Amino acid sequence: MPATDELGRSGEDLVAEWIPTKGGKVLAQRWHCVLGELDIIALNATGDLIFIEVKTRSSYNIDQDGVLAVTRSKQIKLWKTAQLFLLKHPNHQSRNCRFDIALVQWQLAQHPRTQASHSPKTKRPSGFTRTFEKHEFILINYLVHAFEQPIP
Repeated sequence: MPATDELGRSGEDLVAEWIPTKGGKVLAQRWHCVLGELDIIALNATGDLIFIEVKTRSSYNIDQDGVLAVTRSKQIKLWKTAQLFLLKHPNHQSRNCRFDIALVQWQLAQHPRTQASHSPKTKRPSGFTRTFEKHEFILINYLVHAFEQPIP
């Protein structure tokens, strides 16, 4: 089994591949600063700036596919990190901003290959999958406006 870091990166890559299919554009992936990391920073089709937290889990997990991992303290950290991004990129300061959460599940693939696809047979909300080596990654849910500015 790949390391948790690899699984997380593959989940982020899946979401980064999915964003353009919805008319968006990825500006940055795994953006780091002293305060933390933002998984994906993107523009949607209307020009809103979206900070996306990606949670990748096996199909057997205990935190509701990663939703419970985005705690109040995690939200505060993401919000502060996003503020720093905006300070370093003033050209985006006038945009509407929001925080979304992408939930990705992984499982062992039945037919190993490397590709992204829209699988009509997948019974997941988005149906967007990526298979890499022996693992299939599935975007199972995308939570728009997952949280507002947290009050510390």
